[in-house]
Amino acid sequence: MTVRAGLIGLGIMGSAYAEHLLSAGFATTGFDVAPEALGTFASRGGAAARTPGEVAASSDVIVSALASTDALEAAFFGRGGVAEAAHSGTIVVEASTFSLSVKERLRERLAARGARVLDAPVSGTGTQARVRDLAIYASGDRSAYDTALPVLDAIARAVRYVGPFGNGSKLKYVANLLVTIHNVSTAEAIVLAQKAGLDLHAMLEVIGAGAGSSRMLEVRGPRMADCEYDDPGMKVDVYQKDLAIIEEFANAVGAPTPLFSQSALIHRAALAQGHAKDDTASVAEVLRTMAGL
Repeated sequence: MTVRAGLIGLGIMGSAYAEHLLSAGFATTGFDVAPEALGTFASRGGAAARTPGEVAASSDVIVSALASTDALEAAFFGRGGVAEAAHSGTIVVEASTFSLSVKERLRERLAARGARVLDAPVSGTGTQARVRDLAIYASGDRSAYDTALPVLDAIARAVRYVGPFGNGSKLKYVANLLVTIHNVSTAEAIVLAQKAGLDLHAMLEVIGAGAGSSRMLEVRGPRMADCEYDDPGMKVDVYQKDLAIIEEFANAVGAPTPLFSQSALIHRAALAQGHAKDDTASVAEVLRTMAGL
């Protein structure tokens, strides 16, 4: 049986998923509250739904790519929501970064409709999503994962089944802790090199070939070197949610996070300095200000 794909959310990440699914030949139905996002999706061959419930009625595997818990609640349990049309064959892949309690509540509420939910957050930026350079940490029912795997393979470079429901989110919190630190460490390296009078792009090439490299150096280093933060892969204001989730999780398990805590302050300073809608690479401007550049 050919799996029919559905998308709830056609923003930075969801629109990239749509491109890959349509290119791979999946019949794909999508919904977004923004008419322009729906129009773009339809122009590329997707079936634009009028409600999230229409996505559920037309899909076997639904990927949820939403930025907030309010959006999740409205899309799944509001009028015309996914829950109204979900059935025993529905598999929901919740790919966003939310707290474990939010994901567990989603699973419980959809189970009443017979639907199964995978906790399967994505590691990677919007820029990486566009070139299918993502990792997915999928957790939950193994048979649901097996059914959803062709869809996940179409949108990500690496897909890993990581065990019981919730493990995916726990791994994503660890991954985002590293992303937060590495983003600031990249900015720190950029500013140090600039103060030292080095060619920033040459520095990125040379350092990138050695032990000091990181994915953030590769992905966000060029943006920082050029001071280009529009067309964001992750917006500064949206990332504040992720910072809070990591802090809550680390406190709950009793893990010290001194480097993360300091890096989170720099990300919050970027928000305070007016970079809310810019890419999180704009943390470099916080350090440039500190350096008098």
